[in-house]
Amino acid sequence: MTTHSEASPPTDVESAATPTRERILQAAETLLRRYGPAKTAVVDVARALGMSHANVYRHFASKAALHDAVAERWLTRVSTPLDAIAAGPGPAAARLEAWVLALGTAKRRKVLDDPEMFATYHAVAEAARHVVDAHVATLHGQLAAIVRDGVASGEFAPIDPDVAARTIFDATVRFHHPHHVRESAARSAAEEQAVRRVLALLVAGLRAGAA
Repeated sequence: MTTHSEASPPTDVESAATPTRERILQAAETLLRRYGPAKTAVVDVARALGMSHANVYRHFASKAALHDAVAERWLTRVSTPLDAIAAGPGPAAARLEAWVLALGTAKRRKVLDDPEMFATYHAVAEAARHVVDAHVATLHGQLAAIVRDGVASGEFAPIDPDVAARTIFDATVRFHHPHHVRESAARSAAEEQAVRRVLALLVAGLRAGAA
């Protein structure tokens, strides 16, 4: 059993204003950042919050469930801004380009700006495959919504939005998958030019019905 006495409990004001489940997730994320997943257990989170571990178990049935919830929380930070782009106004092609560029920017920020946190996130996410699969399904759904709007407005040819969404995601994966983002860190300017070229081809295909 680990002990992390350095983790400070929230103030009374924070405790009153923040629901218990959210406080638990905040504390778990802090401890994961400092100590990694192997050394962040339910009892450590409870101790950091000054509560009993039974109280944490009322919200999360196990350490794995808690880590899954943290992974979901991280991934939601990526998908929520993208949802606003997908559902926003404007031509479908412009939204598609903005969506792919925003996803790439978000992933680069996670991988390059905070490598220690990313290493922790990656370890947690690898153990929470169903959470990652759900995240990818959300991203596919957002892309499909953009394509569906483009078809409905006549901007894109009549095509299957779900098939097109998977094709777009696969065609742009080198620009947003963490492994590729890490590899391409030294050539970010060239990568932006490359993604715009790929997007131009994809949009041309969507307009021609070639997806």
